[in-house]
Amino acid sequence: MKNTVFYFLLFITASLSAQSISKNALGIRIGDNDGFGGEISYQRYLKENNRLEFDLGFRDSDNVEAFKLVGLYQWVMPIDGGFHWYVGAGGGLGSFDAGENDGTFALVAGDVGIEYNFDIPLLISLDIRPELGFNDDFSDDLDLDIALGLRYQF
Repeated sequence: MKNTVFYFLLFITASLSAQSISKNALGIRIGDNDGFGGEISYQRYLKENNRLEFDLGFRDSDNVEAFKLVGLYQWVMPIDGGFHWYVGAGGGLGSFDAGENDGTFALVAGDVGIEYNFDIPLLISLDIRPELGFNDDFSDDLDLDIALGLRYQF
């Protein structure tokens, strides 16, 4: 009897910790993003509760043209039902052209958020991504980017 209870609890624990995260998710991440605004966002399942996220942002204004690519490794943990929370770390690169001032920049980033996985192939998330930039002319400080994500899962 003890073995049956043990295996049942092991099965339940494995089922809870193996909440499915989709193999791929593609969509948008909408936030301030230090002037970049919305980003095209792609998530790729790696194993168990880990995934990669790549976000590509563009900025085209009267004063500045720029792009930024950020990559994050994320750990996804179930909360209840379709809710998960996640934390991640990574970095990024970008390029800017501000008239006579142009160049490239690098950044390190973190990520913490909550998401809901609907029964339809829709994933909605809310996260905060602190970014520390390395370029005196464009991005050389700590930015806190809060964003809403909408992604199609496949």
